[in-house]
Amino acid sequence: MERVHDKEQVQNRGQGRHRAEDQQKIYQRWAPVYDQVYRGILRDGHRTLARLAAGAGTEILEIGVGTGLVLSHYPRRCRVTGIDISEHMIARAREKIARDKLFHVRQLQVMDAHALAFEDRSFDAVCLPFVITLIPEPERALDECARVLRPGGEIILASKLGDGAGLQGAIEEAVAPLVRRIGWSSAFRISRITGWAQASGFEVVEILPVFPNGFFKVVRLKRRSPNV
Repeated sequence: MERVHDKEQVQNRGQGRHRAEDQQKIYQRWAPVYDQVYRGILRDGHRTLARLAAGAGTEILEIGVGTGLVLSHYPRRCRVTGIDISEHMIARAREKIARDKLFHVRQLQVMDAHALAFEDRSFDAVCLPFVITLIPEPERALDECARVLRPGGEIILASKLGDGAGLQGAIEEAVAPLVRRIGWSSAFRISRITGWAQASGFEVVEILPVFPNGFFKVVRLKRRSPNV
């Protein structure tokens, strides 16, 4: 049984690598126009995520920094580190930092969310803006978020998170192949986040609906006290 399980893990990792390679190609294609397409529709989610992260502390890690659309929303007292799997996206973010003098952004790195190159307990908040549904192994990435998070810190996620129920769930399933072509997912269930949180010692503090009309959600996760 252990060998079968190990084989399945290797196969899943292999599928994850192929998906990551496909995503890098998508991001390379979208990097030049990403801001024009998504800035307006994601602004409310970005602002909410940055505000909540700053409330948890000043040392912030942003996973999936992309072209840097969230960076200007963090208060200047924060110290922000951003990572992304796409060098093309990171290049756009670096241009934005230089142009807009975003000196609170300390560093940007090309990095895999499944294997963060940071010490344990390095950050007060870890943010994932509209990226969790695209990570090949989201629970593994969340484990890494938990590892680098300081005691009392928070994981903040913004995304399209459905519950799979009713007509909306059917629509999400139907359009999943289409939106995947632009690097998104519509079929990711919020239960994956809440299930991971429950199993990993985190409390779901709040789930906030954001523009447009609650279509997107911002989720706050906080590590439970050992005494709870």
